[in-house]
Amino acid sequence: MPKSSLPPYICSYTGSLLAGVDEVGRGPLAGDVVASAVILDPGSPIEGLADSKKLSEKKREILFDEIRAKALSFAIARATVEEIDQLNILHASLLAMKRAVEQLSVQPEFVLVDGNRKPQWRYECDTVVKGDDRVAAIAAASILAKVTRDREMVALDAVYPGYGLAGHKGYPTRAHMDALERLGATPVHRKSFAPVKRQLALI
Repeated sequence: MPKSSLPPYICSYTGSLLAGVDEVGRGPLAGDVVASAVILDPGSPIEGLADSKKLSEKKREILFDEIRAKALSFAIARATVEEIDQLNILHASLLAMKRAVEQLSVQPEFVLVDGNRKPQWRYECDTVVKGDDRVAAIAAASILAKVTRDREMVALDAVYPGYGLAGHKGYPTRAHMDALERLGATPVHRKSFAPVKRQLALI
């Protein structure tokens, strides 16, 4: 991985079936939260892995295909808008990550989870703060999750025009807030999030 301002994470697990898991989409007002889990192949290294937010869209797209081609196993999962509203965004994010790891075709012996909270599951694991900048497998997972979610938001922009979803990907930008006030909430908006809840209260 490219050099980070943080020290690399030294994992106690030294085998080859190490999964990294990350999620994307905790902050947006609309859309699912998407998670990915990746087990990299030590025999097929991937250059340029980094926190997906620090990569250009073009670089993420290239790495998206390379990760899918070279990884020992990968999976992409989600928690829906309805689950986010029911559970809250933290627990929905943990659920999405749990689903991603469980869906791996090759089950890991150890999992590294981005952040400081781990899902409730049977896997031996550690949490890694800013892991997408410190652990290659987590970085790979963050790229798969972000590209997947970004593509979905572009598709939703065609279904719900006028909100600018393709541009801001559902995040609460000024343009998104203005559109929400002007057009109202869509079925893909998170009703439990304060700006959407306020708008719905006006109806």
